[in-house]
Amino acid sequence: MNSATTPSKIVILLPFLLIMLLSACKHKTTISLDEQLNAALSDLSKTGSKSYFIFPASDDYAAIPNQDPHNPITAEKVALGKLLYFETGFGQKSKYAAGMETYSCASCHIASKGFTPGRLQGVADGGIGFGQDGEGRIQWNIYDEDEVDVQGLRALSMLNLAYVTNTFWSGQFGANDKNIGTENVWDHKPELAVNHLGYSGQESQHIVGIDLHRLAVTEKLLDEYGYRSYFDAAFPDVDVENRYTNETAAFALAAYLRTLFANKAPFQNWLKGDENALTVNQKRGAMVFLTKAGCTGCHKSPSFNSMEFHRLGVKDMNAHPDAMATSEADDKNLGRGGFTGVPDDMRKFKVPQLYNVGDYATYFHGSSKRTLREVINYKLTAKSENRFVLNKDLSEKFKPVSLTEVEKAQLIDFLANGLRDPDLQRYVPKSLPSGNCSPNNDPFSQVDLGCQ
Repeated sequence: MNSATTPSKIVILLPFLLIMLLSACKHKTTISLDEQLNAALSDLSKTGSKSYFIFPASDDYAAIPNQDPHNPITAEKVALGKLLYFETGFGQKSKYAAGMETYSCASCHIASKGFTPGRLQGVADGGIGFGQDGEGRIQWNIYDEDEVDVQGLRALSMLNLAYVTNTFWSGQFGANDKNIGTENVWDHKPELAVNHLGYSGQESQHIVGIDLHRLAVTEKLLDEYGYRSYFDAAFPDVDVENRYTNETAAFALAAYLRTLFANKAPFQNWLKGDENALTVNQKRGAMVFLTKAGCTGCHKSPSFNSMEFHRLGVKDMNAHPDAMATSEADDKNLGRGGFTGVPDDMRKFKVPQLYNVGDYATYFHGSSKRTLREVINYKLTAKSENRFVLNKDLSEKFKPVSLTEVEKAQLIDFLANGLRDPDLQRYVPKSLPSGNCSPNNDPFSQVDLGCQ
């Protein structure tokens, strides 16, 4: 008998063979963090693949979803919309002469703040100052509070709007998607009549917003500031009589805004195959987000928004001690119900996107929270803080969840850093045809922005 096969040798080798077998089995059954993430995303995806969550390139217009068929995106429209959005020379209908050309769309949507306000409310005409990131904007003392163009709800982010079909916290703008079947309320308020035009949310809201926010396409804008040629390039097929209007300006703004993707965020790079784009801590935070925390019950689109409306019981803007021109009676506080009038819709608000949320100054429709940790703690506790919303009436998807402090920190790291595009300034024009300061052009903002 060969000495290698003697019983004594076999007995000696058995423990080592067992260890090797167990090690091999363990190696085969261990799933890496990246594989776990891939599986969780595939389960959530509508296509069964994590690629569902990859944003298109901003200039790949054919790949951008939810375009209005009346307003296909073109490079010329995007170029015009990009300028108009930041153009203080567009501010031609100010309440007072001193306010002329001192504000823009971007006064309330600061790029460095994830295209949200730098403070609890956006302030356009009637505001002065900028600060570092929009936090220094205050009421101009030549305006009364009820004369200031200030938003009664915290302005939503302009990022990833290609995944938003009906705009505003209530989803009230647009004849499409969630508003099919709501035609009976479109004449209840003057601003809602725009839905009868049959356009999508972006186009509809901007047609109303241009006038509401005291902007105007004027001869000065067109000829003195040179925008006529931009309109000609963007809308060559529109009759000259109708080419320079709020509607065409709104179409250009909508085209531009649909290209604002946070597609340089680490999570986007991870989705595209760079496994080192996210830290281990951020990957663990992503798993908390996708599984234990239950966030994807509502935040489930590629931008982690959804066109759903939920009642979370957060405080309204009028409860904030520093809020301007708000009241308990404002029907904006009713959310979706303020639009539809349906009792079950009352105080339900749209689910917002989550990219660059770590840059926000405030959170929720009433700016009731100032940090992501406050947001996470509120959502995990799931108890109403609004006296008009009982706990029993909270969204069925809004339930208490228990996370460890480590898991909370991981979740916040993923939200604040993993989903943060670090280069949103690429969407801001380097200069404007008017030569004006932007996003604000009042004397105090000029000093703050260094462009006086």
